[in-house]
Amino acid sequence: MNDEHRPGIRHVIWDWNGTLLDDAQACVDAVNLLLASRNLPAVSREQYLEVFDFPIRDYYLKVGFDFARDDWNALTEEYHTIYADLSRASRLRPHARRILDGMRARGCGLSILSACESVMLRRMMDERGILDCFAHIYGRSDYQAHSKVDLGRTLLGETGIAPESALLVGDTTHDFEVAQALGARCLLMTGGHQSEARLRRCKCPVAHTLREVVDWIEEQAGR
Repeated sequence: MNDEHRPGIRHVIWDWNGTLLDDAQACVDAVNLLLASRNLPAVSREQYLEVFDFPIRDYYLKVGFDFARDDWNALTEEYHTIYADLSRASRLRPHARRILDGMRARGCGLSILSACESVMLRRMMDERGILDCFAHIYGRSDYQAHSKVDLGRTLLGETGIAPESALLVGDTTHDFEVAQALGARCLLMTGGHQSEARLRRCKCPVAHTLREVVDWIEEQAGR
């Protein structure tokens, strides 16, 4: 179904890392600590934005890790131990709480679909005071950060959210792939874990701020 023939957006499915939480620098710093401990070259923020991708295992290979030497499961657990500490300083995108409250007040449902491990995800959301904003929160049961497609299908199946009335907001090309697989619309945000040039290749709407996300949704409603 073409966008111009779809009903208005009644539910927004948000990614967490890089989309609502501004944590890209924490991720760069965490992976560089892992690389340094193995005498591997560091990655710059600019390099990170060009190589970060899903599945995360492939991204780890791109930055120099060797799974012949490092056990994948042990490496991801080590990374998340470091990230859990560094990310405590990561803040929400500007005006996140006010914008989320405004969307709910206008009758828009909100959910989270994240590759983050569920317990960590809920803790991070609770610490930043926005856990109560979301009707549904779907994270992973492990630290492996595989594709979110199956998790997204579970979200739609268990909640009854109609994909044609949903918008997925994320910060990576994988979020676009997930939206395509689910039959939902997609809007991507700059300032997260991938460069704007990479996001633009998806040929979907791109926003720089949360306010722009709201403006785009309202524009669709007015068509």
